[in-house]
Amino acid sequence: MYSAVEYSTLPGPVFGHNLACNCMRTPGTPDTPPVLLTVSQLNRQAKSLLESHFDFVWLEGEISNFAAPSSGHWYFSLKDGSAQVRCAMFRNRNQRLKFTPQNGDAIRLRCRVSLYEGRGEFQLIVEYLEPAGAGALQAAFEKLKARLLAEGLFDPARKQPLPASVAHLGIITSPTGAAIHDILTVLRRRCPSIAVSLLPVAVQGEGAAAQIAAAIERANRWQTEGRIQLDVLVVGRGGGSLEDLWAFNEEIVARAIAASALPVVSAVGHEVDFSIADLVADVRAATPSAAAELLSPDQREWQQRLQIAETNLLRLVRRKLADATLKLTHLRQRLKHPGAQLREQAQRLDDLEQRLLLAQKNLLMRQRSALALLDSRLMSHSPLPRLQQLQRDSAQWHHRLEAAMRQQLQAKGHRLSHLAQMLDSLSPLGTLQRGYAIVSDSQGNVLRDASVVSVGDEVEARLATGTLGLVVKRTQ
Repeated sequence: MYSAVEYSTLPGPVFGHNLACNCMRTPGTPDTPPVLLTVSQLNRQAKSLLESHFDFVWLEGEISNFAAPSSGHWYFSLKDGSAQVRCAMFRNRNQRLKFTPQNGDAIRLRCRVSLYEGRGEFQLIVEYLEPAGAGALQAAFEKLKARLLAEGLFDPARKQPLPASVAHLGIITSPTGAAIHDILTVLRRRCPSIAVSLLPVAVQGEGAAAQIAAAIERANRWQTEGRIQLDVLVVGRGGGSLEDLWAFNEEIVARAIAASALPVVSAVGHEVDFSIADLVADVRAATPSAAAELLSPDQREWQQRLQIAETNLLRLVRRKLADATLKLTHLRQRLKHPGAQLREQAQRLDDLEQRLLLAQKNLLMRQRSALALLDSRLMSHSPLPRLQQLQRDSAQWHHRLEAAMRQQLQAKGHRLSHLAQMLDSLSPLGTLQRGYAIVSDSQGNVLRDASVVSVGDEVEARLATGTLGLVVKRTQ
């Protein structure tokens, strides 16, 4: 917590300047002619004296006489129980605030001591202000932090591990700030082989957060499109006040880091500074230099490791060579002359050839004997006599079956003729041939009674040849 007033200790008396000396001389003395100043010169020197002897100061008080003209600048008085002072906060500063103060608000502000030359009025040039107490920025920080925590953006389970080695590093920061200088200095010292791509952005002021988020998204898009191959991103800047670091506390930056497919290292401010970006990032580095050290191996350490590996490799190669030499010596002692080996192999081949021919001859003899035995057994069980008997029986049964079929056909033919004659005698068609007709109604029902039809009904009469459509004129 800041005290009500903080300012630097003035070196010596405030009026020890030439201006003060000139003003304290008694004009008109013979040995010291008076130095005449215009009002503008006096006010300008007084302003210079105030601004050069006071550092930034913090004040607490109550706002009164607040005015916000069309220029965008703010003018007001800051007062306590017994005094007040005029204040001016210019547009390029008040646009960064998240609220507009009102008369009667208790505030805390950081300012420079100055003097308005036009009226010779003592005033404060305000660089930053916040409500007295915890402060608006701190309250906004805590509110966003709680919301993102509830959404799981700080969950360690969603954070990506850093690659084991980094060949290409993407840096999102100001191209003119101390952060890029510190990172490059560390990389040159520790591992100059790492390639660096700078995505320049503003790191404070209006629009800085949007630029940072857009740069993160652009790096991921380039990675997806294959335009550039990055291993990790470093997002950060050098130290500053909470207001200076506020771009890294914006929600848009937090969500861009959370959505990044590339691992993100946050390196914002000094070790004591903490931002929302630090909480969301996969890894937080205390400073930009610490981020560079985290992502780069020390080339001296690598040289030592390579020297150790080279020594071990040489020792293993020598041991392998010694083992191979010893084995070669043993094999040379056991190695026979090729001529002797060929003669021995030829003799062994002849022996195997004779054994093979003998084995083939014996096998053929055994197979012939087994075949003769099977042939004799087959002839004793031959089905030929039985087959001949079955053929004779089949021919006999064939003749008997043909005779029975002829008898059955004759009997069935006589019966069919008899039944056809009986059917013809009973067929209504025969009756129709004698001049009769079959009468049916419109539904096709045969009429047997005249009472079931009425005069005017349509009926149909079937004759021996053809049909007649009739209309009933009378019934009886």
